[in-house]
Amino acid sequence: MSDRFLLTDIWSALEDLRARRPLVHNITNYPAMNTSANVLLALGASPAMVHAAEEVEDFVAISDALVINIGTLSPPWVAAMQKAATRAAADGKPWVFDPVGCGATPYRTQAAVELARLAPDVIRGNAAEIMSLAGKAGTGKGIELVSRADEATSAAAALAARTGAVVALTGAVDYVTGGGTPAAVHTGHALMALSTALGCSLSAVTAAFTAVRPPREAAFAALAVFGAAGAAAAARCRGPGHLPAELCDELYSMTPETLRRHARIEANPAG
Repeated sequence: MSDRFLLTDIWSALEDLRARRPLVHNITNYPAMNTSANVLLALGASPAMVHAAEEVEDFVAISDALVINIGTLSPPWVAAMQKAATRAAADGKPWVFDPVGCGATPYRTQAAVELARLAPDVIRGNAAEIMSLAGKAGTGKGIELVSRADEATSAAAALAARTGAVVALTGAVDYVTGGGTPAAVHTGHALMALSTALGCSLSAVTAAFTAVRPPREAAFAALAVFGAAGAAAAARCRGPGHLPAELCDELYSMTPETLRRHARIEANPAG
């Protein structure tokens, strides 16, 4: 697996996404709604923020992909998420799960565990979330985790094996496992961690790519394209305040050269 070949495939996936303009059904948290919608529009997809239990199944039926993000939970939202995920699996519609804050409270963790049983195509989360969802112990602070990278990647592999999902583990270096050889994606910028909802928006971008590519390829494409846009945008920003807008501009004007400059794939990093 060569970086050049993979990045060529990723660019092709982005071109297909822009041509198709997939409708992405988002059940996401309040802070992420606006940013995710703008990011999806800039990418070339069509966003919809639909979370009422009375209509989520009908909306899944007309959508191209679904993303479920548990950032702001309540019993009615959990019920809607379960309905949407079940309908997506039944209809063969791809769906992406973002287990925000999994491990922070028993209620949140149980909701995440139950959703992970409903056949997500991709699970995207940080080390704390992935380790908690995988049932691995860790030392957490809020939704962050202090842990060795090998522990988190091992947990991601275990989670992929248990759920059948591709797992995208994000952090200073991103990892994709499940469905093939594990690989690292070197991209992004440290400033991205200081801007609310960018991780959630990445999950929405991943869902958009699942509309045009299989889950593993979609995860690579989302990480590389979103990370490259973030790196290019951060180079122009003095701080995190303007980063979401600059990132949207970079997604809108993404070129193969920007992708090549700011994203690198490392196959089988542990091997």
